[in-house]
Amino acid sequence: MDSELKGLIRIFITGCLWGTIGLFVRLMELQGSSSSYTSFLRLVFGFLLLAILTFALDGPKAFRIGPRTLVSCILLGVVCQGIFNILYSTSISMNGMSVGSVLLYTAPVFTAIASRLLFGEKLDHLKRIALLVNVAGCILTATGGEFGAAAVDPAGLLIGIGSGFTYAMTAVFGKIAMREEASPFAVAAYNLFFGCAFIALVRSPWKSVESPLGVRLLLLGLLFGLIATALAYALYFSGLTKVSQTSKVPVAASVELVVAAVIGFTVFDESINMIRIIGILLVLFSILMFSKKAGASGDDTVKSSG
Repeated sequence: MDSELKGLIRIFITGCLWGTIGLFVRLMELQGSSSSYTSFLRLVFGFLLLAILTFALDGPKAFRIGPRTLVSCILLGVVCQGIFNILYSTSISMNGMSVGSVLLYTAPVFTAIASRLLFGEKLDHLKRIALLVNVAGCILTATGGEFGAAAVDPAGLLIGIGSGFTYAMTAVFGKIAMREEASPFAVAAYNLFFGCAFIALVRSPWKSVESPLGVRLLLLGLLFGLIATALAYALYFSGLTKVSQTSKVPVAASVELVVAAVIGFTVFDESINMIRIIGILLVLFSILMFSKKAGASGDDTVKSSG
């Protein structure tokens, strides 16, 4: 198995872990948490766990990063954690879960455009087809073929597209951050630190919850920070070091929507129909198209250790 394919597999596993986000959000809501406080706890615990992991694996020297990596980490934290969480939660409240999810998964298109402009990546025919298949699959999975709710107001539409754009920038800023051979664990830790600092300054999320130090709420926040945050971002940034073409990353991670849909209809009895099943299969097929290309194109592979 070549390095590129290993990187895509790590991104794929990251998407599976991110697919549990909705589960934790719902469970924490049942404990009286708000969307901003849930996001804050996720990032705080994720940062603490990653900082401990980084120190244990690479020692204190891993936290010494170059100025370009630091700027990238600040952008990752502020844009891809702080602003993204605010835009996405607002989009869900304005547009509903299905339409909000569809607008979020405009991300692969934004990443492909940004990668073309910033990194000179080519959009060959196979990649274009895979992107179209991926977006179509995400739309069908999120909506189940019910498009009546898509008549959103212009403000809601812009906010939803903004959530897709800020999510897409995770791959772009992450690629820049990893160019200086920084520890992927340290990059992930800094990313979460600046994200929770931004949310704390802008939202003061603890004020939105009646019992912010409830034991069950904090325990769920810890599990959220471990499974869908610390482990996920450790895999994500280590995977980025092996993937040469950034536009492939959000497509591989889009399995998140599939996992979220499966959890929805198995745990929360959400509706499932043939259209959603077709959407799930299209998403998986688009990921397979990219992995096949990765396995076949050894000259595109970024050689790296680990």
